[in-house]
Amino acid sequence: MSFVIEVDNLKKSYGSFVAVDGISFNVQKGEIFGVAGPNGAGKSSLVETVIGLRERDGGRVTVLGLDPEMQRGALAERIGIQLQSAELPQRIRVWEALDLYSSFYNKTTPWEPLLETWGLSEKKNSYFGDLSGGQKQRLFIALALINDPEIVVLDELTTGLDPQARRQTWELVSAIREQGKTVVQVTHFMDEAEALCDRICIIDGGKIIALDTPRNLIRSMAADNRVVFETSAVLDLQTLEQLPTISSVVKSGRRVIVQGSAENLVSLVVNHLDSQQIHYDNLRTEQSNLEDVFISLTGRALRA
Repeated sequence: MSFVIEVDNLKKSYGSFVAVDGISFNVQKGEIFGVAGPNGAGKSSLVETVIGLRERDGGRVTVLGLDPEMQRGALAERIGIQLQSAELPQRIRVWEALDLYSSFYNKTTPWEPLLETWGLSEKKNSYFGDLSGGQKQRLFIALALINDPEIVVLDELTTGLDPQARRQTWELVSAIREQGKTVVQVTHFMDEAEALCDRICIIDGGKIIALDTPRNLIRSMAADNRVVFETSAVLDLQTLEQLPTISSVVKSGRRVIVQGSAENLVSLVVNHLDSQQIHYDNLRTEQSNLEDVFISLTGRALRA
C-alpha cells in the first residue's frame, strides 16, 4: 500500500492550548481523505502543521517522502493548497491571478485549460471582487492546481456557499481525484465528508475519535431504525416508549423522532398513532449518517 502522507504522534500547541494532541494517521495515494469535526476541533492546525505551514511541537511527518519543515520548498512544488482564509485582491482579474501563481513554480500546467475545466472562461477578464462565491471557489481550486500537484489540500472549501454551490463544489473535488491526485478535504460538514471522502478522520478536542470509511463508521453504530413524523396533537411520549423494541422518543416542536430495533417499526408507530386517533403528517424513515456517528461518540451535536 502506497502512503503519500504519514503522520505519527503529531503535537501542536499554542501556549497552554493543545490544538493537536498526539495524532497519527496515513493517507493513501489517490484517495479523498477527509478531516472532519466541529469548529475549533484542531482540523486546520493539524493540516497546516502537516504541510509545513506551522512548526510541529512533536511527532513525525512525511509528505511524499519529504519532511514538510526541513524540505518546505521542495514540497511546495508538489502540493496544491487552498486554505480557509485564502483571499485575493479585489481588483485582480481572473487570468492575472492564474498567470501570477504560474510564476511561483518551476513546473506548471497551462492555465488557459484550467479556465475551461473549472467553468471560468467567461470570467477570464472579470475582477475577483465581482465573482460569486462559487466562482471564487472554482478559481481557488484552479490556483491550487496550477503546479499540477500530486496532493491537493482543500480547507473548508464550501463554508459560506449556498446549497447549490456546495453541491457543485463537491463535483469539482471529485473531479480532482479523477485526475489521479490525492485530496485532503477539511470540513465541519458531515454530509460533505460522507458524500466525498473515501476515508474520514473525525477530530474533536485535538484528538482522533474515529477513522474509517463513511460506510464502516455508520455501520459501527449498530444504530436503531428511525421514524420521523410531525404532529400538533398532544402526544403521550411515555406510551410510545412502551411499545416493543422502542429505544427512545424525542419531540421537538411538531417534530417527533422514534428509534427502535424492530424491522416493522413504521407499522408499529402508525398503528399506535391511529389507535390513539393522533393526526400526523410527513412521516418518513431516516437512515443513520455521520452526524449520528459524531453525536454517538461525543454526546453532542456537531454544530451545537
